[in-house]
Amino acid sequence: MTSVLLLAAVFTMGYSMIAKRLASTIVTAPMIFLAFGYLLSQSGMMLHSEAEETLHLVAEVALVILLFLDASQIDLEALKKRHVWPQRMLLIGLPLTIALGTLAAVPFLPGWPLVALVLIAAILAPTDAALGQAVVTNPDVPERPRRALTVESGLNDGIALPAILLFASLTAEVMDQNGFDWALFGAKQLVLGPLIGIAVGYIGGRVLIWAKSRDFTSDTYEGVGAIALAGSAYLAATLVDGNGFISAFVAGLCFGNVVQGRCKFIYEFTESEGQLLTWAAFFLLGAALVPEAIHHLTWQTLCLILLSLFVVRPLAIWLSLIGTDASHTTRLFFGWFGPRGLATALFALLIVKQIDMEIAEPVLYIAINAVWISAFLHGLTALPGARWYGAHIASKGDCPEAEAITHSAKPLTTTDP
Repeated sequence: MTSVLLLAAVFTMGYSMIAKRLASTIVTAPMIFLAFGYLLSQSGMMLHSEAEETLHLVAEVALVILLFLDASQIDLEALKKRHVWPQRMLLIGLPLTIALGTLAAVPFLPGWPLVALVLIAAILAPTDAALGQAVVTNPDVPERPRRALTVESGLNDGIALPAILLFASLTAEVMDQNGFDWALFGAKQLVLGPLIGIAVGYIGGRVLIWAKSRDFTSDTYEGVGAIALAGSAYLAATLVDGNGFISAFVAGLCFGNVVQGRCKFIYEFTESEGQLLTWAAFFLLGAALVPEAIHHLTWQTLCLILLSLFVVRPLAIWLSLIGTDASHTTRLFFGWFGPRGLATALFALLIVKQIDMEIAEPVLYIAINAVWISAFLHGLTALPGARWYGAHIASKGDCPEAEAITHSAKPLTTTDP
Protein backbone atom coordinates (compact mmCIF):
# COMPACT_ATOMS: atom_id res chain seq x y z
CA MET A 1 0.00 0.00 0.00
CA THR A 2 2.92 2.34 0.71
CA SER A 3 4.15 2.06 -2.88
CA VAL A 4 0.66 2.91 -4.15
CA LEU A 5 0.50 6.00 -1.95
CA LEU A 6 3.94 7.03 -3.16
CA LEU A 7 2.89 6.68 -6.79
CA ALA A 8 -0.31 8.63 -6.12
CA ALA A 9 1.63 11.41 -4.39
CA VAL A 10 4.18 11.67 -7.21
CA PHE A 11 1.44 11.59 -9.84
CA THR A 12 -0.51 14.34 -8.05
CA MET A 13 2.63 16.45 -7.76
CA GLY A 14 3.30 16.02 -11.47
CA TYR A 15 -0.26 16.87 -12.43
CA SER A 16 -0.27 20.00 -10.27
CA MET A 17 2.76 21.28 -12.18
CA ILE A 18 0.85 21.28 -15.47
CA ALA A 19 -2.68 21.81 -14.12
CA LYS A 20 -2.92 25.41 -15.27
CA ARG A 21 -1.91 24.48 -18.79
CA LEU A 22 -4.37 21.59 -18.90
CA ALA A 23 -7.15 23.87 -17.64
CA SER A 24 -7.09 25.57 -21.03
CA THR A 25 -7.69 22.25 -22.80
CA ILE A 26 -10.56 19.77 -22.90
CA VAL A 27 -8.71 17.44 -20.51
CA THR A 28 -10.05 17.69 -16.94
CA ALA A 29 -8.73 16.53 -13.57
CA PRO A 30 -11.57 14.01 -12.94
CA MET A 31 -10.81 12.37 -16.29
CA ILE A 32 -7.10 12.07 -15.50
CA PHE A 33 -7.48 10.78 -11.95
CA LEU A 34 -10.21 8.30 -12.90
CA ALA A 35 -7.92 6.93 -15.60
CA PHE A 36 -4.91 6.83 -13.26
CA GLY A 37 -6.87 4.95 -10.59
CA TYR A 38 -8.16 2.51 -13.19
CA LEU A 39 -4.68 1.80 -14.60
CA LEU A 40 -3.21 1.37 -11.13
CA SER A 41 -5.95 -1.08 -10.25
CA GLN A 42 -5.39 -3.05 -13.46
CA SER A 43 -1.69 -3.32 -12.66
CA GLY A 44 -2.52 -5.32 -9.55
CA MET A 45 -0.70 -2.93 -7.24
CA MET A 46 -3.88 -1.80 -5.49
CA LEU A 47 -6.57 -4.12 -4.17
CA HIS A 48 -10.18 -3.13 -4.88
CA SER A 49 -11.17 -3.78 -1.27
CA GLU A 50 -8.53 -1.38 0.07
CA ALA A 51 -9.60 1.40 -2.28
CA GLU A 52 -13.32 0.87 -1.68
CA GLU A 53 -12.92 1.14 2.10
CA THR A 54 -11.31 4.55 1.72
CA LEU A 55 -13.53 5.77 -1.12
CA HIS A 56 -16.71 6.10 0.92
CA LEU A 57 -15.10 8.32 3.56
CA VAL A 58 -13.16 10.49 1.10
CA ALA A 59 -16.17 10.97 -1.21
CA GLU A 60 -18.44 11.94 1.67
CA VAL A 61 -15.94 14.38 3.21
CA ALA A 62 -15.22 15.92 -0.19
CA LEU A 63 -18.92 16.33 -0.97
CA VAL A 64 -19.71 18.00 2.37
CA ILE A 65 -16.77 20.43 2.31
CA LEU A 66 -17.14 21.39 -1.34
CA LEU A 67 -20.91 21.90 -1.00
CA PHE A 68 -20.25 24.25 1.93
CA LEU A 69 -17.51 26.21 0.20
CA ASP A 70 -19.23 26.42 -3.19
CA ALA A 71 -22.35 27.78 -1.50
CA SER A 72 -20.34 30.28 0.55
CA GLN A 73 -19.26 31.98 -2.68
CA ILE A 74 -22.82 32.60 -3.91
CA ASP A 75 -24.22 36.09 -3.60
CA LEU A 76 -27.51 35.51 -1.78
CA GLU A 77 -28.92 38.96 -2.54
CA ALA A 78 -28.36 38.50 -6.27
CA LEU A 79 -29.85 35.01 -6.03
CA LYS A 80 -33.00 36.40 -4.43
CA LYS A 81 -33.45 38.69 -7.41
CA ARG A 82 -32.77 35.94 -9.94
CA HIS A 83 -33.98 32.73 -8.28
CA VAL A 84 -36.49 31.43 -10.83
CA TRP A 85 -34.13 29.26 -12.88
CA PRO A 86 -32.61 27.16 -10.04
CA GLN A 87 -36.00 27.00 -8.31
CA ARG A 88 -37.68 25.61 -11.43
CA MET A 89 -34.84 23.14 -12.08
CA LEU A 90 -35.00 21.84 -8.50
CA LEU A 91 -38.75 21.75 -7.88
CA ILE A 92 -39.90 20.75 -11.38
CA GLY A 93 -36.81 19.60 -13.26
CA LEU A 94 -35.59 17.11 -10.64
CA PRO A 95 -38.91 15.23 -10.21
CA LEU A 96 -39.32 15.23 -14.00
CA THR A 97 -35.81 13.81 -14.39
CA ILE A 98 -36.69 10.94 -12.04
CA ALA A 99 -40.04 10.31 -13.74
CA LEU A 100 -38.61 10.38 -17.27
CA GLY A 101 -35.61 8.33 -16.13
CA THR A 102 -37.97 5.67 -14.82
CA LEU A 103 -39.77 5.47 -18.16
CA ALA A 104 -36.45 5.34 -20.00
CA ALA A 105 -35.27 2.40 -17.86
CA VAL A 106 -38.28 0.18 -18.60
CA PRO A 107 -37.13 -1.26 -21.96
CA PHE A 108 -33.50 -1.67 -20.88
CA LEU A 109 -34.06 -3.33 -17.50
CA PRO A 110 -36.80 -5.90 -18.23
CA GLY A 111 -38.13 -7.78 -15.24
CA TRP A 112 -37.10 -5.13 -12.74
CA PRO A 113 -39.80 -4.04 -10.26
CA LEU A 114 -41.09 -0.50 -10.68
CA VAL A 115 -39.54 0.68 -7.39
CA ALA A 116 -36.11 -0.48 -8.56
CA LEU A 117 -36.52 1.46 -11.81
CA VAL A 118 -37.43 4.60 -9.85
CA LEU A 119 -34.43 3.96 -7.58
CA ILE A 120 -31.92 3.88 -10.43
CA ALA A 121 -33.54 6.97 -11.99
CA ALA A 122 -33.23 8.84 -8.67
CA ILE A 123 -29.57 7.83 -8.27
CA LEU A 124 -28.81 9.13 -11.77
CA ALA A 125 -30.63 12.43 -11.19
CA PRO A 126 -28.19 14.45 -8.97
CA THR A 127 -25.57 16.54 -10.75
CA ASP A 128 -22.02 17.56 -9.83
CA ALA A 129 -20.60 20.93 -10.88
CA ALA A 130 -17.07 19.67 -10.06
CA LEU A 131 -17.16 17.77 -13.35
CA GLY A 132 -17.93 20.97 -15.24
CA GLN A 133 -15.65 23.49 -13.58
CA ALA A 134 -14.83 24.95 -16.98
CA VAL A 135 -18.49 26.01 -17.09
CA VAL A 136 -19.22 27.30 -13.59
CA THR A 137 -15.90 29.16 -13.30
CA ASN A 138 -15.59 30.41 -16.87
CA PRO A 139 -15.83 34.22 -17.13
CA ASP A 140 -17.19 33.85 -20.67
CA VAL A 141 -20.40 32.43 -19.18
CA PRO A 142 -22.56 35.16 -17.60
CA GLU A 143 -22.86 35.14 -13.83
CA ARG A 144 -26.57 34.37 -13.70
CA PRO A 145 -26.35 31.01 -15.57
CA ARG A 146 -23.25 30.04 -13.57
CA ARG A 147 -25.02 30.81 -10.32
CA ALA A 148 -28.09 28.83 -11.37
CA LEU A 149 -26.03 25.73 -12.19
CA THR A 150 -24.04 26.02 -8.95
CA VAL A 151 -27.15 26.30 -6.78
CA GLU A 152 -28.89 23.46 -8.60
CA SER A 153 -25.95 21.08 -8.28
CA GLY A 154 -25.50 22.05 -4.63
CA LEU A 155 -29.08 21.29 -3.62
CA ASN A 156 -30.35 18.57 -5.93
CA ASP A 157 -28.32 15.76 -4.39
CA GLY A 158 -29.69 16.50 -0.93
CA ILE A 159 -33.25 16.76 -2.25
CA ALA A 160 -32.90 13.49 -4.17
CA LEU A 161 -31.54 11.55 -1.18
CA PRO A 162 -34.88 11.02 0.65
CA ALA A 163 -36.39 9.55 -2.52
CA ILE A 164 -33.34 7.32 -2.97
CA LEU A 165 -33.54 6.02 0.60
CA LEU A 166 -37.30 5.51 0.31
CA PHE A 167 -37.15 3.47 -2.89
CA ALA A 168 -34.10 1.57 -1.65
CA SER A 169 -36.18 0.37 1.28
CA LEU A 170 -39.14 -0.42 -0.96
CA THR A 171 -36.87 -2.34 -3.34
CA ALA A 172 -35.50 -4.36 -0.45
CA GLU A 173 -39.05 -5.16 0.67
CA VAL A 174 -38.07 -4.42 4.24
CA MET A 175 -40.09 -1.28 4.78
CA ASP A 176 -42.10 -1.87 7.92
CA GLN A 177 -43.26 1.72 8.35
CA ASN A 178 -46.48 3.16 7.02
CA GLY A 179 -46.87 5.99 4.54
CA PHE A 180 -47.18 8.59 7.30
CA ASP A 181 -43.81 7.55 8.76
CA TRP A 182 -42.11 7.92 5.40
CA ALA A 183 -43.80 11.26 4.78
CA LEU A 184 -42.51 12.39 8.17
CA PHE A 185 -39.02 11.13 7.34
CA GLY A 186 -38.99 13.04 4.05
CA ALA A 187 -40.30 16.19 5.70
CA LYS A 188 -37.60 16.04 8.38
CA GLN A 189 -34.92 15.55 5.73
CA LEU A 190 -36.05 18.55 3.69
CA VAL A 191 -37.01 20.87 6.57
CA LEU A 192 -34.59 20.16 9.41
CA GLY A 193 -31.54 20.07 7.12
CA PRO A 194 -32.00 23.67 5.89
CA LEU A 195 -32.98 24.90 9.37
CA ILE A 196 -29.84 23.43 10.93
CA GLY A 197 -27.79 24.84 8.06
CA ILE A 198 -29.21 28.34 8.53
CA ALA A 199 -28.50 28.27 12.27
CA VAL A 200 -24.97 26.88 11.96
CA GLY A 201 -24.01 29.16 9.05
CA TYR A 202 -25.40 32.35 10.58
CA ILE A 203 -23.99 31.75 14.06
CA GLY A 204 -20.62 30.67 12.62
CA GLY A 205 -20.46 33.81 10.48
CA ARG A 206 -21.32 36.12 13.36
CA VAL A 207 -18.73 34.43 15.60
CA LEU A 208 -16.06 34.85 12.91
CA ILE A 209 -16.85 38.57 12.53
CA TRP A 210 -16.73 39.02 16.31
CA ALA A 211 -13.38 37.21 16.57
CA LYS A 212 -11.85 39.19 13.70
CA SER A 213 -13.00 42.49 15.14
CA ARG A 214 -11.04 41.70 18.33
CA ASP A 215 -8.06 40.21 16.49
CA PHE A 216 -8.64 36.84 18.19
CA THR A 217 -8.06 34.83 15.00
CA SER A 218 -6.12 34.92 11.72
CA ASP A 219 -6.54 33.70 8.15
CA THR A 220 -4.84 30.40 8.99
CA TYR A 221 -7.17 29.53 11.87
CA GLU A 222 -10.25 30.78 10.02
CA GLY A 223 -9.70 27.99 7.51
CA VAL A 224 -9.75 25.36 10.23
CA GLY A 225 -12.92 26.90 11.61
CA ALA A 226 -14.65 26.91 8.22
CA ILE A 227 -13.93 23.20 7.68
CA ALA A 228 -15.18 22.43 11.20
CA LEU A 229 -18.31 24.47 10.52
CA ALA A 230 -19.08 22.46 7.38
CA GLY A 231 -18.71 19.23 9.36
CA SER A 232 -20.82 20.62 12.19
CA ALA A 233 -23.68 21.46 9.84
CA TYR A 234 -23.61 17.99 8.30
CA LEU A 235 -23.36 16.08 11.59
CA ALA A 236 -25.91 18.21 13.45
CA ALA A 237 -28.48 17.64 10.70
CA THR A 238 -27.94 13.87 10.64
CA LEU A 239 -28.43 13.72 14.43
CA VAL A 240 -32.02 14.96 14.05
CA ASP A 241 -32.76 13.02 10.81
CA GLY A 242 -32.23 16.10 8.68
CA ASN A 243 -30.33 15.96 5.41
CA GLY A 244 -26.65 16.61 6.07
CA PHE A 245 -25.81 17.54 2.48
CA ILE A 246 -28.54 20.16 2.27
CA SER A 247 -27.51 21.42 5.69
CA ALA A 248 -23.87 21.82 4.60
CA PHE A 249 -24.88 23.71 1.45
CA VAL A 250 -27.32 26.04 3.26
CA ALA A 251 -24.79 26.63 6.06
CA GLY A 252 -22.22 27.70 3.47
CA LEU A 253 -24.77 29.98 1.80
CA CYS A 254 -25.55 31.73 5.09
CA PHE A 255 -21.96 31.81 6.33
CA GLY A 256 -20.59 33.32 3.12
CA ASN A 257 -23.21 36.04 3.00
CA VAL A 258 -22.78 36.91 6.68
CA VAL A 259 -19.00 37.29 6.48
CA GLN A 260 -19.26 39.12 3.11
CA GLY A 261 -15.79 38.26 1.78
CA ARG A 262 -14.02 38.60 5.14
CA CYS A 263 -12.92 34.95 5.16
CA LYS A 264 -10.34 34.48 2.37
CA PHE A 265 -10.17 30.76 3.05
CA ILE A 266 -13.55 30.01 1.48
CA TYR A 267 -12.20 31.19 -1.86
CA GLU A 268 -8.67 29.82 -1.62
CA PHE A 269 -9.49 26.31 -0.35
CA THR A 270 -11.76 25.43 -3.28
CA GLU A 271 -8.92 26.26 -5.66
CA SER A 272 -6.26 24.28 -3.75
CA GLU A 273 -6.97 21.77 -0.98
CA GLY A 274 -10.54 21.34 -2.23
CA GLN A 275 -9.17 20.24 -5.58
CA LEU A 276 -7.03 17.64 -3.83
CA LEU A 277 -10.10 16.15 -2.14
CA THR A 278 -11.91 15.91 -5.47
CA TRP A 279 -8.88 14.37 -7.20
CA ALA A 280 -8.51 11.79 -4.41
CA ALA A 281 -12.17 10.81 -4.64
CA PHE A 282 -12.02 10.26 -8.40
CA PHE A 283 -8.71 8.40 -8.10
CA LEU A 284 -10.22 6.00 -5.58
CA LEU A 285 -13.35 5.67 -7.68
CA GLY A 286 -11.24 4.68 -10.68
CA ALA A 287 -9.24 2.21 -8.61
CA ALA A 288 -12.05 0.65 -6.57
CA LEU A 289 -15.18 0.49 -8.68
CA VAL A 290 -14.63 1.48 -12.32
CA PRO A 291 -12.81 -1.75 -13.39
CA GLU A 292 -15.61 -4.02 -12.18
CA ALA A 293 -18.28 -1.65 -13.48
CA ILE A 294 -16.75 -1.61 -16.98
CA HIS A 295 -16.62 -5.41 -16.91
CA HIS A 296 -20.39 -5.45 -16.32
CA LEU A 297 -21.23 -2.74 -18.85
CA THR A 298 -23.76 -4.10 -21.38
CA TRP A 299 -25.30 -2.47 -24.42
CA GLN A 300 -28.58 -2.16 -22.47
CA THR A 301 -27.04 -0.29 -19.55
CA LEU A 302 -24.91 1.82 -21.91
CA CYS A 303 -28.05 2.86 -23.81
CA LEU A 304 -29.78 3.69 -20.53
CA ILE A 305 -26.87 5.86 -19.37
CA LEU A 306 -26.60 7.70 -22.68
CA LEU A 307 -30.36 8.22 -22.75
CA SER A 308 -30.16 9.67 -19.23
CA LEU A 309 -27.39 12.08 -20.25
CA PHE A 310 -28.58 13.09 -23.71
CA VAL A 311 -32.38 12.93 -23.43
CA VAL A 312 -33.80 12.55 -19.91
CA ARG A 313 -32.17 15.49 -18.13
CA PRO A 314 -32.16 17.86 -21.14
CA LEU A 315 -35.87 17.24 -21.72
CA ALA A 316 -36.72 17.59 -18.02
CA ILE A 317 -34.80 20.88 -17.70
CA TRP A 318 -36.27 22.20 -20.94
CA LEU A 319 -39.81 21.54 -19.71
CA SER A 320 -39.10 22.93 -16.23
CA LEU A 321 -37.98 26.30 -17.64
CA ILE A 322 -40.99 26.84 -19.90
CA GLY A 323 -42.55 30.19 -19.04
CA THR A 324 -39.32 31.71 -17.70
CA ASP A 325 -37.05 34.21 -19.44
CA ALA A 326 -34.48 31.48 -20.20
CA SER A 327 -33.77 31.33 -23.92
CA HIS A 328 -33.88 28.08 -25.92
CA THR A 329 -30.07 28.08 -25.95
CA THR A 330 -29.87 28.44 -22.18
CA ARG A 331 -32.36 25.62 -21.63
CA LEU A 332 -30.28 23.31 -23.82
CA PHE A 333 -27.08 24.47 -22.10
CA PHE A 334 -28.49 23.79 -18.63
CA GLY A 335 -29.88 20.45 -19.76
CA TRP A 336 -26.56 19.17 -21.05
CA PHE A 337 -24.31 20.46 -18.27
CA GLY A 338 -25.69 18.26 -15.54
CA PRO A 339 -22.75 15.85 -15.05
CA ARG A 340 -23.11 12.87 -12.73
CA GLY A 341 -20.35 12.76 -10.15
CA LEU A 342 -19.54 12.04 -6.52
CA ALA A 343 -23.14 12.24 -5.31
CA THR A 344 -24.29 9.53 -7.73
CA ALA A 345 -21.40 7.26 -6.72
CA LEU A 346 -21.81 7.95 -3.00
CA PHE A 347 -25.58 7.38 -2.97
CA ALA A 348 -25.18 4.09 -4.84
CA LEU A 349 -22.63 2.98 -2.24
CA LEU A 350 -24.95 4.05 0.59
CA ILE A 351 -27.87 1.87 -0.49
CA VAL A 352 -26.12 -1.10 -2.08
CA LYS A 353 -26.09 -3.09 1.18
CA GLN A 354 -29.75 -2.34 1.90
CA ILE A 355 -31.27 -3.93 -1.19
CA ASP A 356 -31.45 -7.41 -2.68
CA MET A 357 -28.14 -8.50 -4.22
CA GLU A 358 -29.82 -9.30 -7.54
CA ILE A 359 -30.59 -5.59 -7.86
CA ALA A 360 -27.77 -4.13 -5.74
CA GLU A 361 -24.83 -4.95 -8.00
CA PRO A 362 -26.50 -3.81 -11.24
CA VAL A 363 -27.57 -0.55 -9.54
CA LEU A 364 -24.01 0.08 -8.36
CA TYR A 365 -22.47 -0.75 -11.74
CA ILE A 366 -24.94 1.45 -13.63
CA ALA A 367 -24.20 4.36 -11.28
CA ILE A 368 -20.42 4.00 -11.52
CA ASN A 369 -20.48 3.60 -15.30
CA ALA A 370 -22.66 6.72 -15.51
CA VAL A 371 -20.10 8.67 -13.45
CA TRP A 372 -17.03 7.82 -15.53
CA ILE A 373 -18.88 8.18 -18.84
CA SER A 374 -20.22 11.55 -17.68
CA ALA A 375 -16.75 12.59 -16.49
CA PHE A 376 -15.37 12.13 -19.99
CA LEU A 377 -18.34 13.39 -22.01
CA HIS A 378 -18.98 16.49 -19.90
CA GLY A 379 -15.27 17.08 -19.36
CA LEU A 380 -14.54 17.04 -23.08
CA THR A 381 -17.42 19.40 -23.87
CA ALA A 382 -17.22 21.76 -20.88
CA LEU A 383 -14.60 24.21 -22.14
CA PRO A 384 -15.72 24.46 -25.79
CA GLY A 385 -19.35 24.47 -24.69
CA ALA A 386 -18.80 27.29 -22.22
CA ARG A 387 -16.92 29.36 -24.78
CA TRP A 388 -19.59 28.82 -27.43
CA TYR A 389 -22.42 29.63 -25.03
CA GLY A 390 -20.66 32.74 -23.72
CA ALA A 391 -20.02 34.00 -27.25
CA HIS A 392 -23.60 33.28 -28.27
CA ILE A 393 -25.05 35.17 -25.30
CA ALA A 394 -22.65 38.07 -25.83
CA SER A 395 -23.75 38.33 -29.45
CA LYS A 396 -27.38 38.75 -28.34
CA GLY A 397 -26.53 41.61 -26.00
CA ASP A 398 -29.98 42.35 -24.64
CA CYS A 399 -31.01 38.86 -23.53
CA PRO A 400 -31.73 38.14 -19.81
CA GLU A 401 -28.69 35.83 -19.53
CA ALA A 402 -26.35 38.73 -20.29
CA GLU A 403 -28.07 41.13 -17.93
CA ALA A 404 -25.59 42.66 -15.51
CA ILE A 405 -26.49 42.50 -11.83
CA THR A 406 -25.08 45.35 -9.79
CA HIS A 407 -24.28 44.47 -6.20
CA SER A 408 -21.53 44.94 -3.66
CA ALA A 409 -21.05 41.33 -2.67
CA LYS A 410 -18.20 39.08 -3.73
CA PRO A 411 -18.04 37.43 -7.15
CA LEU A 412 -19.19 33.89 -7.75
CA THR A 413 -15.61 32.66 -7.95
CA THR A 414 -12.26 34.28 -7.39
CA THR A 415 -10.15 32.64 -10.03
CA ASP A 416 -10.78 31.58 -13.57
CA PRO A 417 -9.24 28.68 -15.43
